[in-house]
Amino acid sequence: MVFLFVLWYIVFGDNMKKKMFLIIFSVIAVSILVFAIFLIHNGLELKKLKEEPIALPEDFTYTAHTGCVDTKDNTLEAIEVGAKYGADIVEFDLNFLPDGTPVLAHDEPKGNETTLEEAFKKISEYEGLKANVDIKSTQNLKAVYPLARKYGIEDRIFYTGVTTDFLESVKKDSPEIPYYLNVNVKKKRKQTPEYLEELVKTVKDSGAIGINFNKDNATKELVDTFHENDLQVSIWTVNKKAKMYKILSLKPDNITTRRPDKMEKLLK
Repeated sequence: MVFLFVLWYIVFGDNMKKKMFLIIFSVIAVSILVFAIFLIHNGLELKKLKEEPIALPEDFTYTAHTGCVDTKDNTLEAIEVGAKYGADIVEFDLNFLPDGTPVLAHDEPKGNETTLEEAFKKISEYEGLKANVDIKSTQNLKAVYPLARKYGIEDRIFYTGVTTDFLESVKKDSPEIPYYLNVNVKKKRKQTPEYLEELVKTVKDSGAIGINFNKDNATKELVDTFHENDLQVSIWTVNKKAKMYKILSLKPDNITTRRPDKMEKLLK
């Protein structure tokens, strides 16, 4: 029907309108063709990834991002649901009340948040479950390690959210806790050897155990370069099944996801 309409318009339509119509139609047709090629290419790539066995680092982990599986962010429920779906690690945000009390909050706390002590107590109820403490403030980091030790999980916690601005405070006030360095990987330079070596140097000089960065900037070259330098690679936040396959194929050390239920099924 569309072809017949286009043919009729070419034969009987006004010349100027004809030209405009043909231009618009051509743009739409090309866009549809490009999109179709993109879908086919991605489909074939995903099919190939699914057919290949998933070979991961020996100590691979997946982290349940706070708010996983439609729970509310920074709650005990989110921790419980992450553990329920087999996550090795649960993630939440660290902030502080004006009096220094550590609480779970992404933005400035209002005073009704889950406390860090409540979160650590909950985590201690699950054997081996680790905590990814995503720093949003460094106001009273000195309080974190004693709370972890109180509940016997001091060897099961680490920091993310650590930028170069937070480094001094983390090293001074919380030296017992290992951390990943959060890095905004530059897309245009991510695959160049020079840039990757520059990233490695930045992470090593920071004293971090590895790099934590967005899934959209992940490449095999980046992961391999960090592993060659004995540094760990943690990638966030991977929620769609197709993207999980692609990121897993890069063999990172950790993937953070809001859908640990999907990840659990995929890894079985």
